[in-house]
Amino acid sequence: MTSGHDQKTGTLKKGLAQSPAKPIHYQTITFDKCYTIPGHLLKNLKYQYLRREIWVPLEKREGRITVVIDDPSNIPKQDMIENLLKTKSVDYCIASRSDILKFIDHFYGIEEPADTAHVNRSFDLSADAEGTKEESAAVSESDSNIVNLVNDLINEAFVRRASDIHIEPDTKDAVVNVRFRIDGECIPYRMLPYEYRMAIVSRIKIMSNLDITERRLPQDGKIKYKRPGAEEIELRVATIPTHGYVEDVCLRILTRGKIMTLEELQMEPDTYQRFKALLQKPYGLILIVGPTGSGKTTTAHAALHILNKPNMKIWTAEDPVEITQKGIRQVQMHHKIGLDFSSAMRAFLRADPDVIMVGEMRDYETAKMGVEASTTGHLVLSTLHTNNAPETIIRLLDMGIDPFAFADSLLCVLAQRLVRCLCNHCKETYHPQREEFDELIHHYGEKYFSGINDTYNDRFTLCRARGCPECNGTGYRGMMGLYELLLATDNIKQMIISKKSIAAIRKTAITEGMRTLLQCGILKVLNGETDFIEVLSVCIR
Repeated sequence: MTSGHDQKTGTLKKGLAQSPAKPIHYQTITFDKCYTIPGHLLKNLKYQYLRREIWVPLEKREGRITVVIDDPSNIPKQDMIENLLKTKSVDYCIASRSDILKFIDHFYGIEEPADTAHVNRSFDLSADAEGTKEESAAVSESDSNIVNLVNDLINEAFVRRASDIHIEPDTKDAVVNVRFRIDGECIPYRMLPYEYRMAIVSRIKIMSNLDITERRLPQDGKIKYKRPGAEEIELRVATIPTHGYVEDVCLRILTRGKIMTLEELQMEPDTYQRFKALLQKPYGLILIVGPTGSGKTTTAHAALHILNKPNMKIWTAEDPVEITQKGIRQVQMHHKIGLDFSSAMRAFLRADPDVIMVGEMRDYETAKMGVEASTTGHLVLSTLHTNNAPETIIRLLDMGIDPFAFADSLLCVLAQRLVRCLCNHCKETYHPQREEFDELIHHYGEKYFSGINDTYNDRFTLCRARGCPECNGTGYRGMMGLYELLLATDNIKQMIISKKSIAAIRKTAITEGMRTLLQCGILKVLNGETDFIEVLSVCIR
């Protein structure tokens, strides 16, 4: 009995003797602003409490929460953390005390440590409801904190390559959530104090010349913002009244001045060559189609960049004018005064154009004038909101466009989508199972996959997302296009005149060499540029 007791004691002592070596297995990290703010993990944690206890949750991935702590050997502290987070699935990382405090300040939107007492009071997310009205009245849109806060949001969004800033007051949790849309995904960025909600909205309305007294109706405007020591950027503003007598704000950062060339769009080589050849035609109709935010305007301006020469007269009708090019005459639509796409087209035809670009063929009148202009010696580019290239033809015929004139004028339809790229800093190569390879063949089409020189063997690899600070832990960084080019061949023109179905047009186009959006995406997967999950998220099977 004594020996058994001694044996247990010896084992315990051995375990205790080994415990100091345990921190070797913990990952050490340093403060980095690139980490995504884990708003869902901070929801029930108070700012002052985290600063006092020196720990903060960093992220949640695959059901496990990563926590930054200064002393992982403190077992009671770990028990307390796991009780607060209501899970035992916690991984701990080590960071210095100063870095943990920086993480906490960054996550709660505090970037100015100079006036700590004032900042801590302003950003205390646990403020009770009784003081909310008084604090809200005390915060003005002209307050320097609000002015600096809005400027910081815009600057940070631009640096992080965000396309949109979403400001969303939450009446239930009494916070203002700020999210950035980066590479097509909304990512939590900050939680601001609820008492700032009206002042932030009013400040943005003042910057965009909107009515700050109108809180019941949606409003639209623009902001021209000069970044410190950098170029001027333009933001499109939309305010929307939401439940709880608050207003949401969405700011879209426009890509003014940035012109991508056709080569930079990363089209497949055969698609690129065919599309570029069509741009050399003296007249005809080129349609660029896809949903909102799929890069249609960028592609249209890349095409105009090729056509933009001193001997060419180019007119564009856009709503809004997002990208400007020297040498191109661009017209901003003003629907309130009657300047729409159809009226702009009439004016263009009297102004001796060579090339016309119409922002969107959204009605019969605009579509009719576009077809007529393309049959009278003008090259016309336009966009539509349709899902794929064959559907575009049926959509225009359903509008009432004359099929004979349409078939005569059409050169091509280019459908496109944007898909997220795998982060080059952290993507990992792996050997997939045979079933995964067979699924790629199935979706591409066994009949057409035989033309691709990829076979399944021990050396066959694909790439998948992993996550690192460079990509905010998402595993993706940047976006690229998927393209589906339907050429108006003689067979396609005859099918337009005969008003054949979408399925019939699609089958003929594929037979004549059209690569579908899904097939284009699978080629990107095989090249290790993205993964199949991303492709399926934007393409119809």
